[in-house]
Amino acid sequence: MDGIVFNIQRFSIHDGPGIRTTVFLKGCPLHCFWCHNPEGIHSQPELQIFPDLCINCGECFQACPRQAHVMEAGSRHFERAICQACGSCVDNCFSKALVLAGQKMTVAEVMEEVLRDLPFYTRSGGGITLSGGEPLKQLEFSRATLMACKKQGIHTAIETAGHTRWPAMAGLLPLLDLVMMDLKHMDSEKHRRSTGVANEQILENARRLAETDKPLIFRTPVIPRVNDTPGEIEAIARFVQSLVENRAELFDDRPGPPPISLELLPFHPLGGDKYGSLGMKNRAADLKPLTKERHKELQNIVENTLPQQ
Repeated sequence: MDGIVFNIQRFSIHDGPGIRTTVFLKGCPLHCFWCHNPEGIHSQPELQIFPDLCINCGECFQACPRQAHVMEAGSRHFERAICQACGSCVDNCFSKALVLAGQKMTVAEVMEEVLRDLPFYTRSGGGITLSGGEPLKQLEFSRATLMACKKQGIHTAIETAGHTRWPAMAGLLPLLDLVMMDLKHMDSEKHRRSTGVANEQILENARRLAETDKPLIFRTPVIPRVNDTPGEIEAIARFVQSLVENRAELFDDRPGPPPISLELLPFHPLGGDKYGSLGMKNRAADLKPLTKERHKELQNIVENTLPQQ
């Protein structure tokens, strides 16, 4: 079975417990304007161009079967509309100015990478994390990859935006040891303006996840002008606290219900250069990261609302 992967990051320490391998799958139903991985939004492979690395050797002109690379008035141009992302130009780009974002990989090929660090997972309590994009957009490939990991005894986690039909998410739960899910805003209209979709389905999936026995980590990227006020963060924290309380009631006859927590992720502009390489406009170019003091203020709100953290 094939999937489209745009990155496999080994020795990840921020995508779940222990040392992990994070597999990034292409395709996402959300279009968050600040996305740090814009190369993961669209489902198919795309060509990234980094002009500062180009040495004008002309090899891409010769290699491209569609003549998507052209010279006009002494300047180099790329006709993205006719590019089929075949990778021929990438294979002949000696300066690495051309990068193919996304490639077909089989489950066996992904597992070959994942298994390279099996001893580190064992020692650190780590494993594999499926991320993206949105791994639920490639549901069957995600399922097959998780099944292969479970056969090897590898701890499994997923990072999801939660915008999917519940049966799709529920079908993966038996194969998951941890679910990490974004909560970007409690106001549906503001969520829609910022991400392209409303949040009703996301919140409903969060409620249903809280009724399962899976450990949950909710994550909120704190974005200036989107959700960086005390009131907005408190609303998210109160929602998560309601899920904690609901799970506690469901597990009242069993000791130690699986944990539910909330993390605040600071905005950073590190993905900005990717937009230009993909021919996309970076609509978050004018945003500045929150100060440490402001982030701490918001973190205090979470800690006061969710005292178990």
